[in-house]
Amino acid sequence: MIGAAISRIDGPLKVAGRAAYSYERQDAGPALYGFIRGAAIAKGRITLIDARDAEAAPGVTLVLTHLNAPPQAPLVAKPTIFDRPNPQLAGDGISYYGQPVALVVAETFEQARAAAALVRVEYEREPGAYDLAAHADRAEPQETISLGLPGETRFGDIDRAMAEGPVTVDETYTTPYHLSQPMEPHACLADWRDGRLTVYLSTQMVAPGRAALAETLLLDEDRVTVDAAYVGGGFGSKLYLHAEAVLAALAARALGRPVKVVLTRRQVFTLTGQRPATIQRVRLSATPDGRLTGLGHDVNMQSVATLPWIEQTATVSRSLYAAPNRLTRHYTTDLDLTPGEAVRGPGELPGLLALETAMDELAHRLGIDPVELRLRNDTDIDPELGVPLNGRRLADCLREGARRFGWERRPAEPASRREGSWLIGYGMASAIRAHFQGATEASVRIAPDGRVVVRSDTPDIGTGTYTIAAQVAAEALGLPVEAVTVELASSTYPKGGGAGGSYGAANTAVAIHRACRALRERIAQAAGGVPSNDLVGTARRLFPEGVEATGAIVGQAEDPNFRNYSQNTYGTSFAEVAVDVHTGEVRLRRMTGVFAAGRIVNPKTARSQIMGGMIWGVSSALHEAAHVDPRYGSWVNGDLAEYVVPVHADIPEIEAILLDDHDEHANDLGMKGVGELGVCGTGAAVSNAVFNATGIRVRDFPITLAKLLPGLPAP
Repeated sequence: MIGAAISRIDGPLKVAGRAAYSYERQDAGPALYGFIRGAAIAKGRITLIDARDAEAAPGVTLVLTHLNAPPQAPLVAKPTIFDRPNPQLAGDGISYYGQPVALVVAETFEQARAAAALVRVEYEREPGAYDLAAHADRAEPQETISLGLPGETRFGDIDRAMAEGPVTVDETYTTPYHLSQPMEPHACLADWRDGRLTVYLSTQMVAPGRAALAETLLLDEDRVTVDAAYVGGGFGSKLYLHAEAVLAALAARALGRPVKVVLTRRQVFTLTGQRPATIQRVRLSATPDGRLTGLGHDVNMQSVATLPWIEQTATVSRSLYAAPNRLTRHYTTDLDLTPGEAVRGPGELPGLLALETAMDELAHRLGIDPVELRLRNDTDIDPELGVPLNGRRLADCLREGARRFGWERRPAEPASRREGSWLIGYGMASAIRAHFQGATEASVRIAPDGRVVVRSDTPDIGTGTYTIAAQVAAEALGLPVEAVTVELASSTYPKGGGAGGSYGAANTAVAIHRACRALRERIAQAAGGVPSNDLVGTARRLFPEGVEATGAIVGQAEDPNFRNYSQNTYGTSFAEVAVDVHTGEVRLRRMTGVFAAGRIVNPKTARSQIMGGMIWGVSSALHEAAHVDPRYGSWVNGDLAEYVVPVHADIPEIEAILLDDHDEHANDLGMKGVGELGVCGTGAAVSNAVFNATGIRVRDFPITLAKLLPGLPAP
């Protein structure tokens, strides 16, 4: 079953509308509806709040403000971030635009929303810092960044390499704020009864979310249950505990009735975090034949003093190319905005957008083909860790991608190929994405009726984890997929590592595989050490009450494979664009990506994930940017009408290729995560194609008409 392109087993439920998402759940019976009123300033304090008109409005049952909100745990900046408490309505201070200042609960959503507008709030505004570039001189170096990685790495002398290098690049690249914006808005149904709280929550992290919610509400963790059976996308924004869960739980406890809270699309912009904007300096020095002698990557990004989150942006430069002189550093500038959070390929997307654009600039200055430049600097040993790069198939990806794309037809000189009013260009970029492993458990049970049930609290956020889990169990037990029932995303199930960072399916699959192996061994032992050709039949005969086994993997810090090998996935992308000389419009004409991510359990779901990532990359190069009003700290384009992302008309057919592989040093199954690999470097491939088409190098992303028009040739 492993390796078969099986359609998603949850697909029929979803297309038939029978997969109930959190806001649609009816498990708790008739529910009340809560609506969040957000702050109209970004920094300051509340001087007056009057809820009397709202309380008197039709259908209203409760108005919560900082004046009557129950006690909660204080805000704590934990290194683990996913299980940190997140108190709401905890005081009169305002630290970001849209911060909840009231929750109105009513019999209907419409009543709650109308009444929320009746809450009278007055503020004392304080000066705030909202512009990264304007306050970049306040940047502070960081010793440690996300995932516990060092903020700085240094080998050799980059300054000397740049001074002595025959050919160098020293450029600054800027990337904007990005927001996840999953199709399903953040939502929670909270049910409080018999001293226990159950939340039906759209989340990517069940166990950490449960811990964070329990700590916030000052509860013992065993009194809280989290259920996230179906999640309509997360892209990082649902890794954390947010306002909707806390406020729904507070209201449900106060009223003794179930309460639903969902964020409007505009509230998703203000009440969940964003990918920090960055200012990146990339330095490259090389010999005339293209051998890198120095590689430097400095990043300054937006942060928040109380809840710092430092995206691992410069780490993409640590393992991708060989160079004896190296320096990577991370800095943060504290602004009065919402805290940064993981968004679609955190670190790799903005980091590779800068690094791989700089590599293209170096190739152009050297007069060397961009593919060849990367091949000349390939390495099997991690340049900084000094251990083997297992599964390192970057060269294979480069050569196969170039062959499939027809790279040999690339215009040698920028702005040299034209079709009518369209300038045509080719671009490419490499991809690297760290492979992560978190402590994960899963159970497999053969029930008395012969059903095989797989359980883990890892959610399926639309990536196909239900299907992959069934495939792995079916293969390990010698059964058809139809014989396996997969139950995910409840805190009553074995604790998984969550669904984020492209590790959810891989970690869960390995734990399931080990559980199946333990189950087979237990049944064989009960049968006198004789393996059975009829595993289920033997189990039913020997264990009439059912039999179960649990499998587990440790976190990467405890796994020798992560000490002895540098764990990454790899790839490359190639893009062809056309740029209209009259308007500056950029059209993606075709794209090819080739990726190596270990053993592929399901090529159909994996290809879908890779294609989605490649589209994100196109978005980062040409479309996507959230803009902050530097006067007020609010999002200028805080809805999907103005926060531009690609639509079908922007994306032609994409060729996504996954190389056959088995990475024996990754885990038992030889598999790694694929979800975010497709986004890595794809934006730079498009950026480099625009340069090849026009001769105009844009270093402030995304590439817009205004940045191209002044430099385009005459029509």
